[in-house]
Amino acid sequence: MPDGSLSLPARLYLLAWDTTRNQLTDTVHVDHLVRAGAVTELARRGLLLDDDGIATPADLDSDTGDAVLDGLLELVRESRPHHWRSWVPLHARVTLDAVREQLAAEGFLRAEKRRALGVFPTVEYVLERVAVVDALRAEARRILEGPVPTAEVSDRDAAVVTLAAAAELRTLMSRDEHGRYKERLAELAEKSGPGTRKVEEELRAALTSAAAPAGA
Repeated sequence: MPDGSLSLPARLYLLAWDTTRNQLTDTVHVDHLVRAGAVTELARRGLLLDDDGIATPADLDSDTGDAVLDGLLELVRESRPHHWRSWVPLHARVTLDAVREQLAAEGFLRAEKRRALGVFPTVEYVLERVAVVDALRAEARRILEGPVPTAEVSDRDAAVVTLAAAAELRTLMSRDEHGRYKERLAELAEKSGPGTRKVEEELRAALTSAAAPAGA
C-alpha cells in the first residue's frame, strides 16, 4: 500500500476516515480497530507471544522505536495477564490517542484546540493528507476485490483488509459486500504466519463482536 512507513494501526486509523465528509466514520469502534492493528503488529514482530491464549511480552527490554507500539507494549508488561481478545477493548483509547498524536506530528492530521461547551479544553483532528487516505483506500479495495493474486499481497496489506472487514469498516466496504468477498477474505487471512494465525483469528473475532448490532 502507499506510504509504507505507516504502521498497521496508523493505516487502519487513516482508512477509517470518510474523505468525502472529512470525518471519521461513525459505523465502527475505531479505537478497537486501531488497538487490534497495534496488537497484530507486535505479535508479527515477535514482541508479543501466545502463551496458552495469553498475550505475553517476549522480554522486558525490547522496543520498536515506534511510540504507539512501544506504549502498548509497556502497557501489556505492566498489566496482569489478559487473553488476546481482551486487549482489543481494554484501554483502547490510549492507543487511539497515541496514533492521533503521532499522525499529527507527521503532518497527516492537524490538531485544533477547542473548548467543549465553551469551558472544557479539547482537541479535534482534521485530516490534512486526503490524497494519501484515498490512495490507501483504493489499494485496499483493489486487494479486496481480487485483481491482485493473493500470493502477491503482502502480509501487512492482507492484515489491513481483514481487520477492517472484521470491524465492518464502511469506508472500505458496505455490509452487503461481506458475503460477496467471504472467500477472498478467508484467503487473505491465510497470509498470516503459523505463529500468529490463531492470534489474528482471536483479534478479528473481537472486532466482529464489537461491530455486531446490540442484541445480535
